[in-house]
Amino acid sequence: MIFAGKLARIGNRILGIFAALLILALGSYGGYSLWDTFRLYQSAYASSDLIRYKPSADKSPDDPTLADLAALNDEVIGWITIDGTHIDYPIVQSSDDQLEYVNKDVYGEFSLSGAIFLDVNNSPDFTDRYSLLYGHHMDNGAMFGDITQFEDESCFDSHETGTLYLLDGTTYKITIFACVETDAMDTVVFNPTAQEDSVQELLDHIEGLTVQERDIGLADSDRIIGFSTCEDAETNGRTIVYGRLE
Repeated sequence: MIFAGKLARIGNRILGIFAALLILALGSYGGYSLWDTFRLYQSAYASSDLIRYKPSADKSPDDPTLADLAALNDEVIGWITIDGTHIDYPIVQSSDDQLEYVNKDVYGEFSLSGAIFLDVNNSPDFTDRYSLLYGHHMDNGAMFGDITQFEDESCFDSHETGTLYLLDGTTYKITIFACVETDAMDTVVFNPTAQEDSVQELLDHIEGLTVQERDIGLADSDRIIGFSTCEDAETNGRTIVYGRLE
């Protein structure tokens, strides 16, 4: 009986130690997961080192330029800013792989947050009638996380402008005119180079998809830029904000 009691106490002690180690391991894993998620979201914002390359009228001759960033990755083609949002990033375009920058950053390194990239079929100088940019929907608003906020009327009404900077020094003003919801199979929205001479087909199509819109006096000869990201709740759902390049 005494021996059996000792064995029971030893067994209980071993089980207690095992349970404590298991709890510690689970806690450590949970802590690491939270830290890793935080690091992922923070790295998705444009760092101060990256912002140094953004074109600006008040840059000094010694400041890094967009051309300097393109020297690090020759697939850098420009910089996009939407005023009043976190969208303030360089733009890249793969030469042959549409999904190359889904998990690769602007420096060409692996990154779960990816980069902002132009459709592989678009012209890198944005001379197409319709140019389409893609970016991940990050819950903290990084990358194109703020795009879904434009579904809200107050956000849409208070954010009307942006700027597109190109490597050759060309600058375009962006006037935002619509926010639409569709799915990834939409053959009009996700076939930008089909709009060769006129964007009227696109404008007519998205009219039935708009969540928010404003009248800016669009013409079928205008050049349009779209910003596409995933919806929160729908794997296949997409939100696209549209603007006119001027």
